Amino acid sequence: MRFMMIVKANKNSEAGVLPDEAMIAKMGKFNEQLVNAGILVDAAGLQASAKGARVKFAKDGKVSVIDGPFAETKELIAGYWIINVKSLQEAIDWAKKSPAPHGDGVETAIEIRQFFEMEDFGESPAVDDARKLEKKLAAQKNNK
Repeated sequence: MRFMMIVKANKNSEAGVLPDEAMIAKMGKFNEQLVNAGILVDAAGLQASAKGARVKFAKDGKVSVIDGPFAETKELIAGYWIINVKSLQEAIDWAKKSPAPHGDGVETAIEIRQFFEMEDFGESPAVDDARKLEKKLAAQKNNK
């Protein structure tokens, strides 16, 4: 099962404050543990929402773009890991091993969310097309 471990943003991450060398080293060791366990799929930190945008779809079908920054810092994402583990409990156990994402003494949270997998959707022509696209994407990744 694939899970995303989502690091919530805070005022410093939204201000573009980069982690210090000690935090980079701690995260590097944690990421190395994930790699050595064979469960890390992807991981990244995200730039502040000031460098982003939201595309909003209204009920009436209109599409609008809202430029960052966004006000509700607690709802924003500062970074993530994607891991492939056997259960939610295993994902929780790994998240608990993470260094505090914004440094010691700074309150934050890691939210854990499971991905949908193609088998969750049953069988249909649309699902078959999605599976073909998934295989094409995997082939493109393997050719890079």
